[in-house]
Amino acid sequence: MKKYLLLALCMLSIPAMAQVGTKNFIDQPYIEVNGLAKREIIPDLIYVNIIISEKDNKGKASVENQESQMLKKLKELGINTEKDLSILDFSSNFEDYWYKRKDIFTSKAYELTLHSGNEVAKVFNSLEKLEISNISIDRVDHSQLPKFRQEVKIEAIKAAKVKAKAMMEAIDQKIGKAIFVQEIQMPIYQRPRRTMQANVMMSSPEMDQSDADIEFQKIILEYKVNARFTIE
Repeated sequence: MKKYLLLALCMLSIPAMAQVGTKNFIDQPYIEVNGLAKREIIPDLIYVNIIISEKDNKGKASVENQESQMLKKLKELGINTEKDLSILDFSSNFEDYWYKRKDIFTSKAYELTLHSGNEVAKVFNSLEKLEISNISIDRVDHSQLPKFRQEVKIEAIKAAKVKAKAMMEAIDQKIGKAIFVQEIQMPIYQRPRRTMQANVMMSSPEMDQSDADIEFQKIILEYKVNARFTIE
């Protein structure tokens, strides 16, 4: 019995001695810095809302006729309507006809995905000529945004390492391994202001607006990390 008790005490003493010999990272000399990285990205996904309504042209042209003209024009502009054009809603005021005896007007809403400011300008001006003017920019994005986010995060931690190294070299010391890294939450990106229509209207009458290029406010990715490096 005494032998078993002695063996148990020895086994308990081993991890206790190991803990005494190992320093917690808080007890180690370290330098703590913040790393910041920022990137501006030109959006390549521009979501445009288009509404075709018989009420807008006072019933002179049906929704079907306007839709056919719009599809033809978009294809002439090189837009893949099967991939980049979708129907959001189709409605009519048929109920109002029975209650208020008003004319029946139908409308159709679409979402069109475009990929550059030049493409947006061409679409706006071409549809305007077809008397389809109920067009607005809903939102913008970028097709490779997840990839860019990861790259900017990596740039932020690299910036932290460069800063820590420079500070330690100033006092003739070196940094070791990173012992703590934390991402600091920051806004992912800023949505651009919807100034597109104003920019087109301000263009010179002599300029061929079909070739105009609209510059969107860039998507801003900004990340910050807090890092601690040991001092050697």
